[in-house]
Amino acid sequence: MNPEPRPLSGHVALVAGATRGAGRGIARGLGEAGALVYCTGRSVRGQPSAYKRPETIDETAEMIASVGGRAIALRVDHTIEEDVQALIDRIDRERGRLDVLVNSIAGEDPMMYQWGSFWKTDLKNGDAVFRQAVLSHIITAKCAAPIMIRARRGLIVEVTENDVLSAGGNPLTQTVKLALKSIALNMAAELKPHGVSAVAITPGFLRSESMLEHHGVTEANWRDAGKKDANFLESETPLFIGRAVAALAADPAIMTRTGQLCSSWELSREYRFTDVDGRRPDWGAHAIDWSVLPPPFVDVFRTMTTMHLDWLTTLARRTKEFLAKIPQAPEP
Repeated sequence: MNPEPRPLSGHVALVAGATRGAGRGIARGLGEAGALVYCTGRSVRGQPSAYKRPETIDETAEMIASVGGRAIALRVDHTIEEDVQALIDRIDRERGRLDVLVNSIAGEDPMMYQWGSFWKTDLKNGDAVFRQAVLSHIITAKCAAPIMIRARRGLIVEVTENDVLSAGGNPLTQTVKLALKSIALNMAAELKPHGVSAVAITPGFLRSESMLEHHGVTEANWRDAGKKDANFLESETPLFIGRAVAALAADPAIMTRTGQLCSSWELSREYRFTDVDGRRPDWGAHAIDWSVLPPPFVDVFRTMTTMHLDWLTTLARRTKEFLAKIPQAPEP
């Protein structure tokens, strides 16, 4: 069963990076749930993606409208603070509220596609990667937070990759994806006294437009790709993570999750929403077929994950010791 129809009726959402992939899916999920969705990005009709992709925010808004939702597509470069502030001012002027902000900017930026050892990484686009994929998120959250603080309600969502520390295949991508997780955590601590929550979220094996293209299939015959990669049979459409975000936004107890790193599959277990085809893909329960990956990569991933666990265990101990030294807040 999917969530109750239109639980977000009357809510206003901004999905920054709603052009394709998880961002498009989240915009659709929020629109499906009844929110008015501002869909922003740089790819509009007549001004194609710098990635040479065909998708546009106009198409995303039309998809939402086709199922009875409401959406407004606006071209915004989220690396330019003045433009983002103008967007937030417009939303405030037109709607007087902002209930959900989703930062899904540059999630599939080709500049982060490199794989290989850090000492072989091409860094010529390093500054551009961090500006596009990290600074843009901070700018957008900075501009949006005051409206939520004023209303003492709201949810900020950072879309990242993987529900562990590791992600990507080079230091640029790894730094970006880890940063987005920590940004949500740090924002949550500052926003909690104001009644505003912040979380990071990851999809499972996302069946995005580019991933379908990479596997040489379409949404109509996507299972054919499972013949070469059995893991693909546990993949999910972008709408699945969209329904996950909609479920979070509709949860009156969302503050109990603030600061957490969530996943589409764990939220599906709890909120009982499904994917487009009625399935409930569960990447966390999936027995990954590692044979499709190069053995050296698997070895590094195993070593890295083991070291992460040791690092987190030590960090947890040190953090508890440090916390014990902080004076308790006085009773109200």
